[in-house]
Amino acid sequence: MSKTIKESDFPPSDLSLLNEDHVRAYRETDGATGYLWNGVPTLLLTTKGRRSGEPRTIAIICTADGNGYFIIASKGGAPEHPKWYLNILEEPRVQVQVRAEKFEAIARTAESPERERLWAEACKYWPKYDLYQSRTSRKIPVVVLERVRP
Repeated sequence: MSKTIKESDFPPSDLSLLNEDHVRAYRETDGATGYLWNGVPTLLLTTKGRRSGEPRTIAIICTADGNGYFIIASKGGAPEHPKWYLNILEEPRVQVQVRAEKFEAIARTAESPERERLWAEACKYWPKYDLYQSRTSRKIPVVVLERVRP
């Protein structure tokens, strides 16, 4: 019998740095403030709004994989995909900032078996991803950020 995953199984998250405040602090300090959030690395992801065409930037937990990074479109286990994910489905070319390093990337959704390998790796750093998956019937996407070479 498998154990049901609950929020109380995890230590509470520090939510003192969120949303626009997180993005602003990260940009102003080249990640000295904001790169580590609740003990895990984050990056800034800028997508093109699918309706507005305007740039949209979020701070999001990331995991390194070789020379690249990947992110999880969890939205805390909500039934719908996060807006940033819908944006990359329309326009996969994104801007990424990891600490002071800024680069252009193409975002793509990982497929099996790559997805399962990356999911397991991400859960080593942020075990709540399994909790989030238990909250929704959608298969939470794993998004690989592939650098565009100049």
